[in-house]
Amino acid sequence: MIGVSRDSIKSHENFYKKYKLKINLVSDESEKLCSLFDVMRKKTIYGNVVNVVERSTFFIDSTFFLKKSWRNVKAKGHAEEVLKEINFYNKSWL
Repeated sequence: MIGVSRDSIKSHENFYKKYKLKINLVSDESEKLCSLFDVMRKKTIYGNVVNVVERSTFFIDSTFFLKKSWRNVKAKGHAEEVLKEINFYNKSWL
């Protein structure tokens, strides 16, 4: 698994240590990956239009085939939903 955000490498290092993550984090400050996966959105915040990242999850298998995508997700319960899909996929190929 890989986590991607526009945050800096230093920010990722701090987040990784703080939460004792077991996944790799990728810094996409240039927004190249965000653009590739079409997750950039315009949002008006306090009257200003800003670019934000739509929180999304992409399940890509070892052959780089997109198995499933989740767009505009909420954090609560999402990890469980993704794990259920991964477990289903793993069981179906045993």
